[in-house]
Amino acid sequence: MNKNSLIVATVLFGVSLMSGPRALAQDAASQPLTGEVSGQASSDEDIKLFRKDLRSLKKQIIAANMDLTDTEAEQFWPIYDRYTAELVKIYDTKYALLNEYAQNYTGITGEQAESYIKGRAAVEKSTLQLRRKYLPIFRKVLSGRLTALFFQLDWRLGLIMDLQLASQTPLIEP
Repeated sequence: MNKNSLIVATVLFGVSLMSGPRALAQDAASQPLTGEVSGQASSDEDIKLFRKDLRSLKKQIIAANMDLTDTEAEQFWPIYDRYTAELVKIYDTKYALLNEYAQNYTGITGEQAESYIKGRAAVEKSTLQLRRKYLPIFRKVLSGRLTALFFQLDWRLGLIMDLQLASQTPLIEP
């Protein structure tokens, strides 16, 4: 694996996150909390397209850093696509939680805040469970080292996305 290509790809991924649609909490905080928000449908569509672009970029980064043989690639990518489809469902839950938080964080009640934190913890738990579920599945088609590399890349890219979300999600006022 070329260390420089991983660094460049990761930086590009991070930059694409920063240049994409503004964070959910900031967008929602600047919009009215009641009634139909004009442009909400287009904003939701923009976010869907942005998330799809990020998945594509993530796949490109993984492909550039995995150095798979033709046989490995033929077996790996269908599994990766299934894994990603399941991960998207988990991230849909995360997005819904962030969206709800963004709409309510200025007047959030203690119960809502606790529900948000429990929801985020459940998302993290689901993500970890999914990785554990797919570990032996990937291991059947890849060496232990390549399997570990895939999960390291997946984890790092997920952390970059989480860091970007965290940096743009306002904190609850005491």
